[in-house]
Amino acid sequence: QELLVESGGGSVQAGGSLRLSCTDSGPINSRKCMGWFRQAPGKEREGVAGIYLDDGGTYYADSVKGRFAISQGSVKSTVYLQMNDLKPDDTAMYYCSARAATRRGFCDVRQYGYDYWGQGTQVTVSS
Repeated sequence: QELLVESGGGSVQAGGSLRLSCTDSGPINSRKCMGWFRQAPGKEREGVAGIYLDDGGTYYADSVKGRFAISQGSVKSTVYLQMNDLKPDDTAMYYCSARAATRRGFCDVRQYGYDYWGQGTQVTVSS
């Protein structure tokens, strides 16, 4: 059974930082990509960052490039999202996700959907 658990959300002022964590307790060997998506009230879900677990290759939405960084923990089933210079537009529910992939490109959150989801963690950025 797939189980993705996020932590690290919270409230911060604009310009601040947060670090989200996600652990996948499912059969990780079948999962090649882990990523983060977000959804703000009244908006569509948006892919934020993805990582290919085999080589650490990463993908980012244009809106977060240079501010957010996705990384893999020492345990392969754990990923982090370091969020710096946060803006009010970053306010959303953030979801950890995972998927299988036959090649790195499938981890691109801008182009491909993911199959497994956590419950989400709220990030609120005030101006």
